[in-house]
Amino acid sequence: MLALFSEHLPYTVALFLTAFVAALRIVSFLGIAALLYIWAERKVSGRMQDRLGPTRVGPYGLLQSLADGIKLMTKEDTSPDVADRFLFRIAPYLAFCAAFCGYLALPFGLYLVPQDLTIAAFFILAILSSEVFGVLLAGYASGSKWSMFGGLREAAQVVSYEVPRSLCVVVPVCVVGTLSLTDMAKQQTGAFWNWTIFHDPFTFVAFFIFFITATASCKRAPFDLAEAESELVAGFHTEYSGLRWSFFFLAEYGSMFAVSGLAAFLYLGGWHTGFLPFEPAERFGLYWGNALNATVFIAKGTLLVLVMMWMRWSLPRLRIDQVMMTCLKYFLPISCALLVGVCAWQLYVARYIGEVTRYVLAFGSLASVLLVLAGSLRSKGGAARGELAGVWAKS
Repeated sequence: MLALFSEHLPYTVALFLTAFVAALRIVSFLGIAALLYIWAERKVSGRMQDRLGPTRVGPYGLLQSLADGIKLMTKEDTSPDVADRFLFRIAPYLAFCAAFCGYLALPFGLYLVPQDLTIAAFFILAILSSEVFGVLLAGYASGSKWSMFGGLREAAQVVSYEVPRSLCVVVPVCVVGTLSLTDMAKQQTGAFWNWTIFHDPFTFVAFFIFFITATASCKRAPFDLAEAESELVAGFHTEYSGLRWSFFFLAEYGSMFAVSGLAAFLYLGGWHTGFLPFEPAERFGLYWGNALNATVFIAKGTLLVLVMMWMRWSLPRLRIDQVMMTCLKYFLPISCALLVGVCAWQLYVARYIGEVTRYVLAFGSLASVLLVLAGSLRSKGGAARGELAGVWAKS
């Protein structure tokens, strides 16, 4: 027995070190992404409200999030006297682990796949949904009725929005015929009109329904009733402080990028630019091809995260009854109709007008985006030409 153990010890140690390095990469990406997204959210909200956002800590205020992280690490870690200490302490880590494990099946390029699962799409959905256990435990273990209400609201919201979100995953799966994210990206190689979002009108609408329901699953405004500070004194994490409080927000920003990355694979071509007619990793070599793949994928995910921030600072918060009604009365039947519609399209319509529809949707969307950008550039003035213009340029 000892000889057998000694024979397999180097192999076991090598596996452990490989897993440790891979986990360290994911945690590092999550931490850096959270720091940058928190800074970006402050800047986005500041510009939308004619404020400056962070400017004094580091260039353009880039080190403000790092300073806040150091502050949270040095704050006292307290817990209520009536709290269940064990559950209270592990709840933030459960929430963070849910966001962390979702990245295990999220490829950043053709050869940058932590674990190439054949059911990667639903694996990510299932793992991210388990964050609700950490939220429920945080609310229950705090011994506060406000925290408990916040946890229950989150559970009701997440469980409800899982159904239309999952149906909107099935819609592109019916088109590409696989749950593997790597295979999905391979089928969207080439020009941007090959992306699944432009396949037919049903996938086009399904992308927006998926993005809205994914925003709700991340507890982002206007669906942030689980932690609505104006009604629930911060909701399920009312009693948390210091490092454990920060883990909830690491989980939130990690989930935001994870669902945005999933949306990129399902609908937006994955790591493909939409302008190269070939796979970059095969034409440019492993190093430069994977670097381009990862850059494009992170850019797409970040763009969708910025849209979530834009929605937060543009839309008013919904009441809990409106949140539930929006899901059960509107999103659920719409997603069911989209699923039936895309199946009928594949069987009876695609052979006749499939290519024409693809080009109309693709170039129509491109023209709309260009018109919006041109309009925003023309209307850029007012305060931007006034006193704040010089201050913003220096911030």
